[in-house]
Amino acid sequence: MPHDELLAVAVELARAAAEVVRNRPDDLHVEAKTTPTDAVTVVDRAAERVILDGLSRLRPDDRVIAEESGDSDRSSKVTWYVDPLDGTVNYLYGLAPYSVSIAAAIEGRPVAAAVLDVARGELFTATAGGGSHLDGRAIRCRRQSDPALALVATGFAYDSVVRTAQADVVRAVLPSVRDIRRAGSAAVDLCNVAAGRVDAFYEAGMHPWDWMAGSLIAGEAGARVAGLAGRPPGRHVTLAADPELWQALERLLLSAGAGDLRFAS
Repeated sequence: MPHDELLAVAVELARAAAEVVRNRPDDLHVEAKTTPTDAVTVVDRAAERVILDGLSRLRPDDRVIAEESGDSDRSSKVTWYVDPLDGTVNYLYGLAPYSVSIAAAIEGRPVAAAVLDVARGELFTATAGGGSHLDGRAIRCRRQSDPALALVATGFAYDSVVRTAQADVVRAVLPSVRDIRRAGSAAVDLCNVAAGRVDAFYEAGMHPWDWMAGSLIAGEAGARVAGLAGRPPGRHVTLAADPELWQALERLLLSAGAGDLRFAS
């Protein structure tokens, strides 16, 4: 199955969902999900509906795992991972970035991905073996090996107990890197690694729809994207960086206790 065909679907639906996100209503009908700080809006659901309807029309036999709607539980070769509005809290406050993130995966590995940074109007894309692009221009991650010179992006969970543990990790990491950035959209953070706008990104507690598209884009741009201590990307800490820097940051994160963070499945 040509990966370019899957990418064309991801791009078409990301653009359609982005139009929903741009047309912000006066009342977002904000509700809480897992915690009072974990928000969902009518726009999240409307943008997701556009994507799901498009997949039903264009790829009716494929499985879909979406943030708001869950797992379609359909058996198929291709699985779509959909985050209709990554950065909902930013969106609530009118703060960039916030994005639409869509990935097609085969046997658990992303093969086509589109992340549309709606606030900036930038489209990041990648296919397995086809490289990464920003608005059609090839991009590469920044070559950096020294953690002391690395600008590192991260994010935090919504659960206050987990946030406390994550703060302890940041406290230990910060003196050993150039600085820390917290943008609010994991998908955009991974794309920023791909584009060389930050040197690295790590975060714990992410779901597959948070990282699946961005991980392919970062990986095809030359970054290593993996969990700590030989684990694949997942709910535990996921780290993306130039391969040499990745090794140094893994040691730093493990010594800071990042490998001990625990999340419900």
